Amino acid sequence: MLQIDLWKRVLIWATVVVGLLLAMPNGFYTRVEQHNDAVKLIEAGADTSENRDAASVWPDYLPSGLVNLGLDLRGGAHLLAEVQVQDVYASRMEALWPEVRDILRPERATVGTIRLQPSPAGELRVRISEEAGMTRALELVRGLARPVVSLTGAGTTDLEVRGEGNVLVVTLSEAEQRATDERTIQQSLEIIRRRIDAVGTREPTIQRQGADRILIQVPGLGSAQELKDIIGTTAQLTFQPVVGRAASADASAGVGNEVLPSLDQEGVFYILEQAPVVTGEELVDAQPAFDQNGRPAVNFRFNPQGAVKFGDYTAANIGSPFAIVLDDEVISAPVIQTHISGGSGIITGNFTVEESTNLAVLLRAGALPAGMEFLEERTIGPELGQDSIDAGKIATIVAFAAVLIFMLLSYGLFGAFANIALIINIGLIFGLLSLIGATLTLPGIAGIVLTVGMAVDANVLIFERIREELKAGKKPARAIELGYEKALSAIVDANITTFITAVILYVMGSGPVRGFAVTLGIGILTSVFTAIFVTRLLIVMWYERRRPKQIEV
Repeated sequence: MLQIDLWKRVLIWATVVVGLLLAMPNGFYTRVEQHNDAVKLIEAGADTSENRDAASVWPDYLPSGLVNLGLDLRGGAHLLAEVQVQDVYASRMEALWPEVRDILRPERATVGTIRLQPSPAGELRVRISEEAGMTRALELVRGLARPVVSLTGAGTTDLEVRGEGNVLVVTLSEAEQRATDERTIQQSLEIIRRRIDAVGTREPTIQRQGADRILIQVPGLGSAQELKDIIGTTAQLTFQPVVGRAASADASAGVGNEVLPSLDQEGVFYILEQAPVVTGEELVDAQPAFDQNGRPAVNFRFNPQGAVKFGDYTAANIGSPFAIVLDDEVISAPVIQTHISGGSGIITGNFTVEESTNLAVLLRAGALPAGMEFLEERTIGPELGQDSIDAGKIATIVAFAAVLIFMLLSYGLFGAFANIALIINIGLIFGLLSLIGATLTLPGIAGIVLTVGMAVDANVLIFERIREELKAGKKPARAIELGYEKALSAIVDANITTFITAVILYVMGSGPVRGFAVTLGIGILTSVFTAIFVTRLLIVMWYERRRPKQIEV
């Protein structure tokens, strides 16, 4: 006998209602998007009347999740960048020089004078005046080596040290270079993601391509140059000792030093030690603020290691100037008045409020560990995306209409029930996509169109089984019940195999292939739910009201 418990009915209809409510914002896309953007701005502190008005265009008590449109639908910017990992080798060697100098100084009686020599990128060359002391120098400098932090480099150290006459040569070991390359790519991926997220773009695609390349796609941006500007702002902050002033940028700085211009004082140049005391990588926080004179500034805070180094340096150099350097320009060069403990301080300069806020955002995101060369850049206009959306709509509508007509002509009233379930199925797909914040691309639309065709397969199996039972002389209630029971295993098996395919596509694929796999997988789940539960509930409700002596399927 046909029977569905009350709690099951309530649960089925509740699921349908929740799914359709989650899908509803996509029917008012522009309005909801405007509301969401305004809410984000208000939460970020921009609580203006304009933003409040924009936020009020959609009720707060309704869901506001949207299916994000991918680059091929919305338009936007596409970049393929190559990370210059060699830059990191050079930075490591520059930072190593003070350690080598300090460890050799107590052994001057053995090694003689110590002089930094001009060195190729990624190599540190130090000349000692006593060649006989090279063995001792090699022993001391090799003591600076540390184990390589990687699975493939287990048991090896990060430095290779050799002597060439009276010149000590230090380079990174091959295992450390591989580990550094991996860390550099992963750090670059994370920092690019933070920077793009910080400017409020929607659902960017940021993924590794090959050994040292990164693919970046950001829907909604006006141009590839705009994306390059976001990524290319390095915000490399360093605190460096001041050696003196220079008359021009071409002035001789000496080995181990560099000449950098002042950011806000035209014609002023500083001679600085290349090796920084502390770098922006040791920052844990940066916030816009105001100095004691009410001018925009940036408060910063170091991690424990940075705080110790900063504190030790200021304690030992009271009365000496030190430079705060941002992207190879000196923001300020104050004289150390007292020991700065606690690892926090303030960066002042001729900032506007907007500049101090942007600087704080960039410092929190961190500096790119290496330079990037853009190998490929494309700007996809929104009109091309609109064409894709229109084409996708037409394809979906045609497929949808064809399936509805076929089911209605083939199965009559039962086909109408299947069509209602199919409409609910589409709504549930968009509801789930909105819930997980999925990005819809052209292949994703293809997955939905395919789902429309597949969604009625289960109903076809069920209705054909019901026909067979009716032909065998079963009464309507028993025929419906047996039709669902006997078709269930075939429905489950067919959809499980397709779902496994979708999972494999998602795991093994990337980009558009994953988009197709997501919509296909969600479509399979919703179509099974609507076929087995929703359509059956509709038929049972109809049968309970009409109690027909015979039915036609």
